[in-house]
Amino acid sequence: MSVIKTYQRKPYQRKWILTLDCEPADIISTVEFNHTGELLATGDKGGRVVIFQREQESKNQVHRRGEYNVYSTFQSHEPEFDYLKSLEIEEKINKIRWLPQQNAAYFLLSTNDKTVKLWKVSERDKRPEGYNLKDEEGRLRDPATITTLRVPVLRPMDLMVEATPRRVFANAHTYHINSISVNSDYETYMSADDLRINLWNFEITNQSFNIVDIKPANMEELTEVITAAEFHPHHCNTFVYSSSKGTIRLCDMRASALCDRHTKFFEEPEDPSNRSFFSEIISSISDVKFSHSGRYIMTRDYLTVKVWDLNMENRPIETYQVHDYLRSKLCSLYENDCIFDKFECVWNGSDSVIMTGSYNNFFRMFDRNTKRDVTLEASRENSKPRAILKPRKVCVGGKRRKDEISVDSLDFSKKILHTAWHPSENIIAVAATNNLYIFQDKVN
Repeated sequence: MSVIKTYQRKPYQRKWILTLDCEPADIISTVEFNHTGELLATGDKGGRVVIFQREQESKNQVHRRGEYNVYSTFQSHEPEFDYLKSLEIEEKINKIRWLPQQNAAYFLLSTNDKTVKLWKVSERDKRPEGYNLKDEEGRLRDPATITTLRVPVLRPMDLMVEATPRRVFANAHTYHINSISVNSDYETYMSADDLRINLWNFEITNQSFNIVDIKPANMEELTEVITAAEFHPHHCNTFVYSSSKGTIRLCDMRASALCDRHTKFFEEPEDPSNRSFFSEIISSISDVKFSHSGRYIMTRDYLTVKVWDLNMENRPIETYQVHDYLRSKLCSLYENDCIFDKFECVWNGSDSVIMTGSYNNFFRMFDRNTKRDVTLEASRENSKPRAILKPRKVCVGGKRRKDEISVDSLDFSKKILHTAWHPSENIIAVAATNNLYIFQDKVN
């Protein structure tokens, strides 16, 4: 892994580009900060998890404040083969979720299409020496040669970061897992696939409880699938899941054991004037997130980001156009399969700003208070030291200004699907294929 670091001034002062060799297995498939923001984990299509740690601020090197460097790398999943169904199971990491830190070690969940694993990441800077029954190389000693007893001691050693699997949660999903979410009780978590959502206890690996099942008796009657699911940040009995029909269901596990009947149903009526062949495809929700306060839900479909109030089900309170200029390009986007891309969305720490990705390595930010929005580009070409990160604009038609880019010139192979926001500071992480960009807000 090569690490390239540059620094930005506006709107973020620092910028790091962490680059993997450009192989299909190196494409980043998920990005996640831990609860303190000191660690940042990425998963890729090769089944690897790379964890970056934020360096402590140094008085001698103020410009390196908060810089992220590689902390640990480990292979989380391996390719498998289901002999009963004759299916290959990819090693690609679909999601990573951190658990709150309880002691010196860190814990995180990672999942591919079928199996969820709980990993423990811990540090070791001492090693025991002076065993009685073993020599210094670990070989057993002949008891007849032992004439004295020694007290083992701990000797300093170079810092070693170890990642060990503590639990493996397998054989519970027929379809591909698209979401995992840790409950606020920190004793349970859920995993969701296309048709079912299962509830797990962290201490029990051989069984889970099915809380949602939308599989019809006849699969020919299937009309929608589950696309994302998340627990409420404060109420351990409440969760939401979104569907390919553009609907969101809020469920309460206190109402019934099987939450097939939702408590609330969020759906925006379709405007008949905008109805087209692609309407159902672009209305599919690719991501759903509770706000940190728990009052709002944010959803991302192909063209928009919407904010819903839990107390109002009939329409969103806010709608933000991410790349409405692509509406005229839907036919070509359908032909090259880009219309099925699943973009994620994130809140900032105070729920006042929303971020989501787009094409051409663009990502969008929407300020909910001022209603201002900005388009920024994560590009190695624009990452000169102390260069200004200028807002980008897309020209739809007519004369194009010098600083604008034509919609016909957009590169749809460069897309930002995965983003993350530091839980308390204005630090963002943006994954663009095999590059991870980290931006930090301007520091005076």
